[in-house]
Amino acid sequence: MLKNIVYIPLSWLYALGVAIRHFLYDKHLLLSFSVDVPTICVGNLAVGGTGKTPMVEYIVRLLLANGYHPAVLSRGYKRATKGFILADEQSSVATIGDEAMQIHRAFPDVPVAVCEQRVRGIRQLQRHIEQLDVVILDDAMQHRTLRCGYTILLTPYDRLYIDDHMLPWGRLRDIPSRALKADDIVVTKCPDNIRPIDMRVIDNRLHLPTYQRLHFAGIEYDAISHTGNPLVVCGIAQPQYLMEHVRALYTHADMMAYPDHHAFGRTDIKEILLRAQHYDFVLTTEKDAQRLRLTSLEEKLAEQGKALVVLPIRMHFFTPKEAFDRHILNYVHENYRK
Repeated sequence: MLKNIVYIPLSWLYALGVAIRHFLYDKHLLLSFSVDVPTICVGNLAVGGTGKTPMVEYIVRLLLANGYHPAVLSRGYKRATKGFILADEQSSVATIGDEAMQIHRAFPDVPVAVCEQRVRGIRQLQRHIEQLDVVILDDAMQHRTLRCGYTILLTPYDRLYIDDHMLPWGRLRDIPSRALKADDIVVTKCPDNIRPIDMRVIDNRLHLPTYQRLHFAGIEYDAISHTGNPLVVCGIAQPQYLMEHVRALYTHADMMAYPDHHAFGRTDIKEILLRAQHYDFVLTTEKDAQRLRLTSLEEKLAEQGKALVVLPIRMHFFTPKEAFDRHILNYVHENYRK
């Protein structure tokens, strides 16, 4: 209760500041720029945990399968570098961040770059990449300097943006009315047993304008071939989804959860190794694996005769994905230059 007394007025002040910033952009008192290449923004209104990286990977696969040459541009959250960097064989979490590194490892032939300034980043990509049909922007909805061509807003099933509050009272970093700027809204992390009536209830509650399209998606995990009991190690925004999945497969699973984008240090590795003695293997996410590769964990586990197992995930649609795919492909086809 005491926290709310402090957080509620702070969240009002934060919302006011965000609204004023958007007003200045809307009235062209702050400048925004267009680019001459199709741009697809995958964003959210809340901080972390909505499934942006799996969605970016889904769109990359879609575009590649249809003959396009996409690139991915991210801010490179928590990297130790500044400015524009194009991922290459020497790239690491330290130089481009864990999310960009995950995408680079998944698609080594797709250009992946990081840059705080998205307009500059796209122009640099155009200079470096001879054939560039479309740029996918990971988490750029709040970056008003760029006029993005196509925007996909993600919101989690168990915490829709209409049920949330602005920081620090809630998890919203942007005002809910910004959802009106999206072309598609995807309710992510839906349960496997979601029913059509559940979708209709959310559809009615969101009350979207006719120009917006609503989709429902969940997380699909790859199969785990290892037997025994796992120790789950992760530093992600909402680890409960991962733990629910693992506990459905293994009776005696446990988790060591760290803050999102956590930089694992020596003390962390010692604690993990100590706990791992009581389990058959250590399970982690693709994003965490990028940071754990900078440590000695995998080698130390091997000395114990145990493996570090990475669990890939993919976006899985409950509503017909063909419509979602078609609108993205139509946008790119109508706007890219041959």
